[in-house]
Amino acid sequence: MQKMYAGARLRTLREQRGLSQSAMAKALELSVSYVNQLEHDQRPLTVPVLLRLNARFDLDMGFFAADTDARLIADLQDVFAEDPDGASITTAEMDDLVARVPAAARLLVGLHRRLRGTTEQMERVSAGIDGDTGDSTAAMPYEDVRDYFYDRRNHIPVLDAAAEELFARNGLSLGGLDLQLTQLLREQHGITVTLRTDDPDAPGPKRFYDPVDRVLTLARRLTPGQRAFQLATQLAFLTQAAPIAALIEEAESMPAHSQGLLRIGLANYFAGALIAPYTEFWNSAESLRYDIELLATKFEVGFETVCHRLSTLQRPGKRGVPFFFVRTDRAGNISKRQSATAFHFSRVGGSCPLWVVHEAFSTPGSIRTQIARMPDGRNYLWLARTTDEKTPGYLSPKRDFAIGLGCDLTYADKLVYSHGLPIDDPRTAVPIGAGCKVCERTDCAQRAFPQLGRPIRVDDNSSQHIPYVPSTQG
Repeated sequence: MQKMYAGARLRTLREQRGLSQSAMAKALELSVSYVNQLEHDQRPLTVPVLLRLNARFDLDMGFFAADTDARLIADLQDVFAEDPDGASITTAEMDDLVARVPAAARLLVGLHRRLRGTTEQMERVSAGIDGDTGDSTAAMPYEDVRDYFYDRRNHIPVLDAAAEELFARNGLSLGGLDLQLTQLLREQHGITVTLRTDDPDAPGPKRFYDPVDRVLTLARRLTPGQRAFQLATQLAFLTQAAPIAALIEEAESMPAHSQGLLRIGLANYFAGALIAPYTEFWNSAESLRYDIELLATKFEVGFETVCHRLSTLQRPGKRGVPFFFVRTDRAGNISKRQSATAFHFSRVGGSCPLWVVHEAFSTPGSIRTQIARMPDGRNYLWLARTTDEKTPGYLSPKRDFAIGLGCDLTYADKLVYSHGLPIDDPRTAVPIGAGCKVCERTDCAQRAFPQLGRPIRVDDNSSQHIPYVPSTQG
């Protein structure tokens, strides 16, 4: 078995908990010198020590895994892949940088983003299509918000607790929650809720609040579950303004231009936590073996809402399966991605064409499953299904997405979707990658682009079964 050295992560854990080496040693029933050696990678983490750490600090099983910083490593791969000299930087060296000096790795990624943003701005100016774009060297707001939730494993304890408390304090119950929240808004906040019938040629917003007349208008096309979510979002802005403001203030690295979008994201998180209270939802998910359709029926919400809520169940003592949640369109554009795991697709690599999420569009409404293997050897169980959003009319443009939900294969036995799958046969795993531009698989016949930073071989006398053959030189 390969020895595990995780000194940087152990030191980070100790500093996060405000412990000295002496206090950490006492908690683990070890000597101070032993803890010091662990933190400086002079000794490997043994199984008994890992068990003590998990027991004392209620850690998830992947805290000390080498791929815990997979997103940061993937971002570094993007950085080095775009530089001709970056191909000489190995994945092992990136792992070492992230494990030992994560702050430097994040700084490098941030500088790369600014360089890319500046380059794109110059290209727009040269093309004569640039307007006042503000600080285009910064990351896009949606990237900042996505990273905020990713860094917290898509779990915001204070909002989960507040939603659960509000649900219990007001005697709310599952079933007809949209009607209950309508009554709550009227009686406690003096807000009248009305429904609007959309013009098929110009569908209006799902939710619109007039603070002067205190009228909240919802689109009539929404299902009861969608209405409950919109009502809960409005309640978040009314009742959770202070906690949300505190969360934004605590996110010191969040740029000012992204804080508004983060506020909406946090309000939406509260809404999801209110219509599916943590403890009841977690108990149901565990007892129903994470059957999404049964959970959707019980909580009266849609497939996408259940999948997103499943990706947030990381409360200490009541952890659910750590899922990766993603939403993509037919063209492969990923519009949502949240994760309680280390799984990550590259920012520049797109998504793998062999990924089961793309196959969901061929069987609308049916759940597809896949055992997939990433280039690092980790296996995942994926399930995917299209959404079932309603549209105002037959001639209206359709909103068509596929939802993907994945977890490490070690959790497969907890999911109903593992039934009948050959999870113990490694030959059945489909080799997928983080995206063609950064994928390390050199023998993939489905590759759409050559790997960034790696030259390809050009040979007039040979035609290979793969589109881009990497050069042995350079």
